[in-house]
Amino acid sequence: MPIDRRTRKRLVTRQAISDAATLLFIERGFDNVTVDEIAEAADVGRMTVFNHFPRKEDMFFDRDEEGREKLLDALRQRDTNVAPIEAIRRFAHRAATEDPIYIVFFPGSQSFVETIEKSPTLIARARAIRDELAQTVTVALAESVGREPTDPDAHLAANLVLASWTVAFIQAHRVYQESQDAEKAKSIFLSVIDKGTRGIEAAMAGTPYAQASLS
Repeated sequence: MPIDRRTRKRLVTRQAISDAATLLFIERGFDNVTVDEIAEAADVGRMTVFNHFPRKEDMFFDRDEEGREKLLDALRQRDTNVAPIEAIRRFAHRAATEDPIYIVFFPGSQSFVETIEKSPTLIARARAIRDELAQTVTVALAESVGREPTDPDAHLAANLVLASWTVAFIQAHRVYQESQDAEKAKSIFLSVIDKGTRGIEAAMAGTPYAQASLS
């Protein structure tokens, strides 16, 4: 469905604010930048900034919601012949190769990680995002196999998935920092994802999360 002009303008403004904020955060450190400075850099009013981003840290993690939706779509749209855990593994491979927006390694991405590491506020928000995503994936996994969101297996599977992704990101960025080799970093990321998936499948053996539908 085509996006109307008003929505396009809003998205452009939102992106301009996020870009200006991220540049300032990386240059000066997240905690040293004010909302007024971000508004001035983006050439918008202070209230316009808050209309798009309720919290300052949301400007830094502005792709979070989009990334969640793509992950959820991988589960919602999976072929019934593909187990949910395998669908998530395949999504990781697609995200790293076909749509490398979130899983990408270059000097800018390294600066992004370093900015997080230097800010207690961003570290706390990153942890909160991980916890929120774990809950979101729990519900999506349960729904994908017709179980209740309270299903213990869904909670275990989701948290194992997030643990694997966290390790994969950390190790891949460490390799990139040492080697400046984006392909090597991506290879490490996917290798950890694949190994983690095998472990999750073993833990989830006998559940619908690790096996394809028989229908």
